[in-house]
This record gives sequence, structure tokens and C-alpha cells, in this order.
Amino acid sequence: MTVTLITGANKGIGFETAKQLLELGHVVYIGARDVERGEKAAAALGARFVQLDVTDDASVSSALATIGSAEGRLDILVHNAGILGHGVTDGPTALRVFNTNAVGIVRVTEAALPLLRKSSNPTVVTVSSSAGSFWAVNNPDRPEFHLPTALYSASKSAATMLTVQYAKSQPGIKFNAVEPGFTATDLTAAFEGGRTPEESARTIVRLATLDADGPTGTFQDETGELRW
Repeated sequence: MTVTLITGANKGIGFETAKQLLELGHVVYIGARDVERGEKAAAALGARFVQLDVTDDASVSSALATIGSAEGRLDILVHNAGILGHGVTDGPTALRVFNTNAVGIVRVTEAALPLLRKSSNPTVVTVSSSAGSFWAVNNPDRPEFHLPTALYSASKSAATMLTVQYAKSQPGIKFNAVEPGFTATDLTAAFEGGRTPEESARTIVRLATLDADGPTGTFQDETGELRW
């Protein structure tokens, strides 16, 4: 069975991604900072839970060690944990946003690499955003042009770049970034509208379940590759 870890998966897009991958027969580990919420989400889905705070090295190491002991490998890693940091633009907020949205990717990836290398089809999917696309934010016809989310957007530019760089440095592992679409979740509560997490999770699931000869180093949405 395919072993999958999803960070920040106790709610929203991560929760729905876990649900869809479980339906495909995966063994899914829900990573969440809050033990009570994570365990509740895992129980609701029939998934497994690991306490995982992407901003804490010890938490990340412990989570991957738990998976390693139980499974011996990791087939799919989904970097889903993220924060918006909307409303205040200052140093402490910037550090918090980048620590979660970008540095967290490095922490978890580095801890996961030994287990991913033991998989026959290792795959990493980064939930990024077209809000971090230079092309999109400079295009008046795109909704990203009007988003007042400087720190979030910059951190997602970094997330996409990290994905591309990992794809280059780890040719045996597929790394792809995804724009899941504007989704109605707690993260986007400050903005009106958005589609359901179920719809957005489908693109993540598609990239998470690529064949061994699937693409790597790409940034995609549901229509295909995006300019960034």
C-alpha cells in the first residue's frame, strides 16, 4: 500500500486530500500541530495521526521517525501546511509566514528524504499558490493582481522555487508544486467566495498519484502548467 504524509491535514484542503487518497487505498498519515484536532480528524477519516509542527525541528524529526518505524518508507509527501499572515506586514509576521510556508518545506523534506528514497515511486507535492507567481500578480486580468497579501505571496514564490530546486537536486524523486484554486477554508476566511476543498484537492491528488515517468519540477493547476 502507498504510504502518504500530508502536513496540516486536520482541516481544509489537506483533510480533503487525505480523504481522497484514503479512498484510493493509501495509508495516510495526517500531520497536525494540535494533537486533539489531529487525532479527531484522523479518527473521522480512518487515517493515522502524527504530531507535526513544520516550524519545529524536533517535531518534524519525531514525526518522520514514527512513520519510518511503522512503515519503513514514505511514498508520497504533501506539503500542505500554510498560513496567510494577512493584515500586518512587519518583521515578526514575515518570519512567522516564511517559517511555516517556506522553511517548513525544507525541514520536512530533509527529514523525509531518507524514507522517500526507499520508495519505488517517491513523490512530493507542494501546495503553493499563483499568488506567488510573478506572471499572475503582474497581470491585471488575473485575480492575483489585486491580492493584498505580500508576505503570503512572497513565501509561496519561495515554496515554488524550493520545489523546482529539489526536483533538480533529487532526480530520483518527483517534486511538483500546485495551485489548488481559490478555496473556501479557514485560511481564506478574510476573502469572500471560493470553491469547495473537495474540488481543490483533486489537483493535489492528481499530482500525488503520478506514474513513475510523470513530470517533475513543474508548477500546475487543474488545467496544466502555470507560468510563474
